[in-house]
Amino acid sequence: MKTHIRLAGVAAALAAFTLPVQAQVEIQWWHSMGAALGEWVNDLANEFNASQKDYKVVPVFKGSYDQSMTAAIAAFRAGNAPHILQVFEVGTATMMASKGAIVPVAQVMKDAGMKFDQSAYVPAVAGYYTAPNGQMLSLPFNSSTTIFYYNKDAFKAAGLDTEKAPSTWPEVALAAAKLKASGHKCPFTTSWQSWTQLESFSAWHNTLFATKNNGFGGLDTRLAINTPLHVRHIENLANMSKQGLFVYKGRNNTPDATFPSGECAMYTGSSALYGNVSKNAKFAYGMAPLPFYPDVTGAPQNTVIGGASLWALSGKKPAEYKAVATFFNYLSSAEVQAKSHQRTGYLPITKAAFDLTDKSGFYKKNPGTDVAVTQMIRKTTDKSRGIRLGNMVQIRTVIDEEMEQVWSGKKQPKEALDAAMQRGNELLERFEKANKG
Repeated sequence: MKTHIRLAGVAAALAAFTLPVQAQVEIQWWHSMGAALGEWVNDLANEFNASQKDYKVVPVFKGSYDQSMTAAIAAFRAGNAPHILQVFEVGTATMMASKGAIVPVAQVMKDAGMKFDQSAYVPAVAGYYTAPNGQMLSLPFNSSTTIFYYNKDAFKAAGLDTEKAPSTWPEVALAAAKLKASGHKCPFTTSWQSWTQLESFSAWHNTLFATKNNGFGGLDTRLAINTPLHVRHIENLANMSKQGLFVYKGRNNTPDATFPSGECAMYTGSSALYGNVSKNAKFAYGMAPLPFYPDVTGAPQNTVIGGASLWALSGKKPAEYKAVATFFNYLSSAEVQAKSHQRTGYLPITKAAFDLTDKSGFYKKNPGTDVAVTQMIRKTTDKSRGIRLGNMVQIRTVIDEEMEQVWSGKKQPKEALDAAMQRGNELLERFEKANKG
C-alpha cells in the first residue's frame, strides 16, 4: 500500500514539473460570405486549422458587408474587435483613413518574419489595395469583376446564336427583343447597378467615374457620371425598361437568384456568381465579357475590381499577428488560390494561381471561366485602375435611389444622374473635410 502511495506521489511530482502543452492561438475572422460562399470560407478555415497545430482560425459570419463593417467599428471602440475583418472594395478608402485601427498586411508579414512579395499578386488587384507609398494595406481575398451571363437554352428558343453572346449594347437590346418575342418575361437584368452600369461601365469605356483619377489622386475627388456617354447608356436602359426588355430586380446582389433559376435570360453581375450558376442552373449557359459601345474610342479597356480584402485590425498581441500572417501566407499559396478560384469564380489573386489553373486545363474544360481574369489583367489606365472614394457605400445607395426613379419612369436619366452627382458630391465633401490633414 505504501509503495502505491509513494509511486502516486512521484507521478504527481513529475506532473508538476512537466511543461504545459502550449495552447493554440485562436484568431477571429469576421466575414460576409453566406450560402455556398460561406461553406467555402468555413472549408478554408478548417483546412488551415488541420494543416498545423499552433493556430486556430474561427470564421464568424456577421451579415452583409455593411453590417460586418458597422459591427467591427463598434467592436473596435469597445476593445474587442476581431483579428481579421473582410471589407468590400468600396470600404477601402474608409479603412485607409482609419489611422490607428488597422495594421498594413505588409507590416504584419514583415513583423512575422515571412517573405511577402507584392509583385506576386495580379497588378490590377494588388494596386487597388496599395497605399500611395507602395505599401500593401490589406490582403486581396475574394476579388471579382463584372461579367455577362446568358442562358443558351433561352437563346436557342429565341432563334439566337447560342455560341455568340452579345458583345455590344445595341446587340443586347436586339437579343432582348427576340427573347421577349419568344415568351421570356425577363430578357435582361443586372445586380449591383452602380457597380455594373456606372463604375465598371466607365472603366470598360476608359472614362472617368470620378475626378482625380477616380479618387486615387486625392480626397478632393468628385463624381463625373453625367457625361453624354453615361446619359446615353442610362437612356438606353430606360427605353429597354419601358419595353419590358430590361427588368429591374432590386439592389445589390438581390437579383443574383434570377439567373441560375432561369427567370432572367441575360445578366450582368459578379464573376463570383459562377459557383451558384455551375451548381444550380438546369440549363446550358455562357459567360462573356461586358458589352460596350463600339463607337467609343478606347473601349473596351478593363473592368474594375469587386469583392473584398482582408484587413488586420490593431491592438492584438504579437503571437496573434504571427497567427494572422501564417493564415494569410496559407491563403496566398498558389494551390489554395487556384482551388478557390475554380470553386467560386473569384479571381486568382496571384499570377502563380492563374498559371496553375491554366496548366490544369480548367479554362478549356469550363469555357468562359477565364473571362473575368482576361478582363482584369489588361493594362490599366489612370481612368480604369479602379474607384476609391470615401463614403462609397452611401454613394451607391444614392445612385440606387436615383436609378430606381428612372426605372419607375419618375425621372429622366440626365435628371437622375445630375441629382446622384449633387448628392454624391456632398458625401465626398463631407469625407474630405473629416479626413484632411
